[in-house]
Amino acid sequence: MTINLITFASNVHKSSMVRSAHEPVLSELENYYTLNFIDYKEIDKLNPSDFSIVFIATGGVERYVMQHFESLPRPVIILADGMQNSLAAAMEVSAWLRTRGTKSEILHGEPVNIAKRIQVLYNNFQAQRKLRGMRIGVIGTPSAWLIASNVDYLLAKRRWGVEYIDIPLDRVHDLYDQITDDQVGEACAEFASKALAIREGSPEDILKAMRLYRAIKQICEEENLQATTVSCFKLIDHTETTGCLALALLNDEGIYAGCEGDLQSIFTMLVVHSLTGKHGFMANPSMINTRTNEIILAHCTIGIKQTEEYIIRSHFETGIGIAIQGILPTGEVTIVKCGGESLDEYYLGSGTLTENPNYINMCRTQARIKMNTSPEYFLKNPLGNHHIVIQGNYVDLLNEFFIANSCKKVEN
Repeated sequence: MTINLITFASNVHKSSMVRSAHEPVLSELENYYTLNFIDYKEIDKLNPSDFSIVFIATGGVERYVMQHFESLPRPVIILADGMQNSLAAAMEVSAWLRTRGTKSEILHGEPVNIAKRIQVLYNNFQAQRKLRGMRIGVIGTPSAWLIASNVDYLLAKRRWGVEYIDIPLDRVHDLYDQITDDQVGEACAEFASKALAIREGSPEDILKAMRLYRAIKQICEEENLQATTVSCFKLIDHTETTGCLALALLNDEGIYAGCEGDLQSIFTMLVVHSLTGKHGFMANPSMINTRTNEIILAHCTIGIKQTEEYIIRSHFETGIGIAIQGILPTGEVTIVKCGGESLDEYYLGSGTLTENPNYINMCRTQARIKMNTSPEYFLKNPLGNHHIVIQGNYVDLLNEFFIANSCKKVEN
């Protein structure tokens, strides 16, 4: 990994002295990273996609930073070990940046700790870079009951660089009608053969669900979508099937797909994968026990690759089509949700998935989670209904990312 060190040094200091004055911290960083020293006068030549740190090498450089403010990387990460009055200058720069509404952080202290902190900041930078330019297809419109899950497309693009693309359901209908049973027959047989059991759903139901998957996938390819959220209930009238299987298979193939046109949850799934490489399970909190700190989340779809085994079921609410009842591995999990119209709020919690229940009056895939803290947030201050569950504990990693992007954490 290469780090550009944008070096600010006073004219009264010889360039040959800069390296020797900061040898301890620079040598430690070079144990982990390749350092590329860039004179601040050459800052305009840097590529914004490269990871860069502002290196305050001496005092007396504050005005130089002001003059190059527009070209500084965002957020501004400042390295200052204290030698040559570097820390004092860095603190003055940081205070000035704050008055301009620009977030900054000073890296100072034990060199080994600075190196570790840089890795965290680099992970945040990489995730932000992955998000920028991503296209999210909104097929249909958000479900009418998602009254608190709206996203302002323009604000989201300005803040995160993601683009929401509205796509009419008629396009799905047209493609669905063109796809024949013969075209999907082999895929249906493979899907059915790998299931632990088939509780509901006829061969015809599987064919319809697979045709819908093919139709949505084709739209994703035509529109160059990295993610999509589907108004699945509105599809039923025309296709006589639900989108549960389609979303499961799309997630398995790396096209992040969510239900009910939920704009916030699909963005959350993108953030999760950009940071952790994990796919998330989008689910409804269905039962909460504040005495035992347990919560059950459920939905009728989940990526097949996230499960240990799966059962083919019908869609819970309608009793038609094909749904997935996934058997999830037990162990540590993280629950996360991004909210707000500009996606500037978030919830984070962790716990242990202890059981895959099988209640008849809930959606098909169910997970009982013993939370590490009280689940009262879900009752007192929730960011809507859908939340994303990921396997493993990524609370610290995600929290760092949201803080770095000036998001507000919602507590109990």
